Amino acid sequence: MAYSEKLADKVREALVDQKKVDEKVMFNGVCFMVNKKMCICVGADELMFRVGPDAYEEALEQPGCRAMIHGKRVMKGFVFVSEDGIRSKKQFDYWVGLALAFNKVAKASKK
Repeated sequence: MAYSEKLADKVREALVDQKKVDEKVMFNGVCFMVNKKMCICVGADELMFRVGPDAYEEALEQPGCRAMIHGKRVMKGFVFVSEDGIRSKKQFDYWVGLALAFNKVAKASKK
């Protein structure tokens, strides 16, 4: 498994106050499910945040951010952020806050 344990620990710490957090191995990394909904995933050197379609365009303007592309399809509402985009606590907290805000209104995947 090729994900950064350092980044995963940082996410674990940020989500410690959330009531229902599960970790799932997927996307060549580890994904943090909050309330049974995908929220944040950790890869080797970047994080994937589920920010939702309303925050998507503004998110793409932030440093270190790029669109998530799955195959040839752009996954609107999901972004990758490199370590450069989360260096400071303020930057990291921005992304976690955005993902948690969308998580409150996101629909869970069908089983």
